[in-house]
Amino acid sequence: MKLFDVYPINDINIVKGEGAHVWDDNGKKYLDFYGGHAVISIGHAHPHYVDRITRQVSEIGFYSNSIRIPIQQQLAEKLGEVSGKKDYQLFLCNSGAEANENAMKLASFHTGRKKIVAFSKSFHGRTSLAVAATDNAIIVAPINETDNIVFVPFNDVAVLEQYFAHHGNEIAGVITEGIQGVGGINIATVEFLTAIRNLCNTYGSLYIADSVQCGYGRSGQFFSHAYAGVNADIYTMAKGMGNGFPVAGIAIAPHIKPKHGMLGTTFGGNHLACAAAMAVLEVMEQDGLMQHASEMGTYIMEGLKQIAGLENVRGRGLIIGFDVPESHSHLKKELLWKHRIFTGEAKPNVIRLLPALNITKTDADILLNAIKVEMLHVPA
Repeated sequence: MKLFDVYPINDINIVKGEGAHVWDDNGKKYLDFYGGHAVISIGHAHPHYVDRITRQVSEIGFYSNSIRIPIQQQLAEKLGEVSGKKDYQLFLCNSGAEANENAMKLASFHTGRKKIVAFSKSFHGRTSLAVAATDNAIIVAPINETDNIVFVPFNDVAVLEQYFAHHGNEIAGVITEGIQGVGGINIATVEFLTAIRNLCNTYGSLYIADSVQCGYGRSGQFFSHAYAGVNADIYTMAKGMGNGFPVAGIAIAPHIKPKHGMLGTTFGGNHLACAAAMAVLEVMEQDGLMQHASEMGTYIMEGLKQIAGLENVRGRGLIIGFDVPESHSHLKKELLWKHRIFTGEAKPNVIRLLPALNITKTDADILLNAIKVEMLHVPA
């Protein structure tokens, strides 16, 4: 059997990680400013994280949700404290797509309605409802197509209000990223998020805050939607939640009531996943990583703005994007192969930076200097 060839692969075999760095099987060292799609939140092989997981797996790694699992409640309490959502409820699952899938399903259960409003350039995952709410026809199979998902322009309050005026009583929920990641680091405006909250209040719909990539402290707030000063009914989480271990969840407002059998998962909330998630929250809290992310984000973005040729530097905290001119469209490859720095991208010419929340100024300067060198170089 061979692997199903669906990923474009860089010919690099990473065998070790520590902090903001990784090493390949030839001993070459790389600086990681992408964190495997914003997954590495507290750095590779953080000692507390390694210890937490090691101790847990030596006791028990898994049993099903048919028994009491105290570490789940411990995680819920710690998450409530760090996120500021102490009165919310937690449902644990495995991935961002599964979190968004369950959030939309829960909105439909709660309201008895079928319509979900999503937005242009959105990305919510690859499972059935999640991919249907993703604005990328290439990854939507015919079986995923549904009239129950409606797209309107991102950050366009007038169009959203108009759609609600005509269809408000059909809408189960509105799902939006606070900062679109795959879409190109597009920041939701305060006016836009406030309008979503107000419209959902008026029409009895649920506001679903997709915080899979832009959440978990990355923006400098625990949930990037908090910059608008509004509360969502459901927050979805994954990626940085487990620092590489598959764990995800949805934080559910207290007015949404559970019923046995409403949601379910085999692996979600297992002992080992909860230990990983606990370690992440403990490090975030002890090391003040949300404040650090905010400060480092400002430092990096100010540095990027000083580099000639870069355009539209934007972001919050450590979810950062900037546009690259066509003449330097291979910047991501140059950073990787010449400078051994991992970054991300969004088509056509956007570089995405999603490093661990404890990235240092020393590492930031290495990145900024490498970008400066490449932007000064005129391609043949």
